[in-house]
Amino acid sequence: MPSTPPQPEYKTFVEICESGRPRSTKTRSFQEGGVRSLLVACASFSILVTTLIIGILAYETARFLQDVSVWDFLTGLEWNPLLGEERHFGIWPLIVGTLLVTLVAAVFALPIGLVTAIFLSEYAPAWLRSILKPILEVLAGIPTVVYGFFALIVITPVLQSLGRVFTGEDTFGAYSAGSAGLAVGIMILPIVTSLSEDAIRAVPKGLRDGAFALGSTRFDTSVKVVVPAALSGIMASYLLAITRAIGETMIVALAAGGLSQMTFLPWEQVQTMTAYMVQIFLGDAPATGVEYKSSFAVAGVLFLMTFLLTFSGYRILIRFREEYE
Repeated sequence: MPSTPPQPEYKTFVEICESGRPRSTKTRSFQEGGVRSLLVACASFSILVTTLIIGILAYETARFLQDVSVWDFLTGLEWNPLLGEERHFGIWPLIVGTLLVTLVAAVFALPIGLVTAIFLSEYAPAWLRSILKPILEVLAGIPTVVYGFFALIVITPVLQSLGRVFTGEDTFGAYSAGSAGLAVGIMILPIVTSLSEDAIRAVPKGLRDGAFALGSTRFDTSVKVVVPAALSGIMASYLLAITRAIGETMIVALAAGGLSQMTFLPWEQVQTMTAYMVQIFLGDAPATGVEYKSSFAVAGVLFLMTFLLTFSGYRILIRFREEYE
């Protein structure tokens, strides 16, 4: 009678792990302690860098406020720090110039970016999406100085021609907030489109199917169901794009001009907070002069603006997330 061949032995995953060479408790504790120390060191380094930035800005701003009163700095409507005895350090012209460029960029980029994101997510076929997405990624990687030259060489002449057509006068000069704002808008367009498209695609398919089952068209489903459900991510993309626009330097330094003035007209030149800092650090202002110190005060105001914007946006994101999740 032939013998029965031996059956192979099967082990569970736990048995295989337990059959291996066990590690000692001391070795395991040492490895876990090393990983924990590395994580704590990385987190501490980030906190340390942020603290140093805040400390340096606060110290230099305090030195600046020893020469210029806080009231004049925060309420003044003239900014002329390099005019000798006629110097004025009212921050509002720089704030208005920054907000004007950001407003032009937001008006251009936010709606176009959202519409493009809806098209890519809900309407575009896969082959077209595979072409457009890399193009957006390429736009996001272009150096900002290239956008600045594009504003000077392309956008400004186009705006000048349009101004002559509609007004019969040379409305736009060589530098303008509108030209810089449009260039910044093109720069932040990939941020809005990519993040919004990711948020829209993350909406569960069941919401779309339910809307279609109730007789909704694709447009109604996209606008009335999908976009509200993805509103948290869309708001996050808007927030990130606006913060990026406020902190932009090279485009506004090249295309917006260097005249600090209180204006809300996009065809006039302005100076933003970042452009002023570039002007001071690349100029001949002495390190002990009030002009040099003023750049740190401007940087402090810019830091405070972006912090408040980020915090407010975070609260808005929490509200919409609680509403639609």
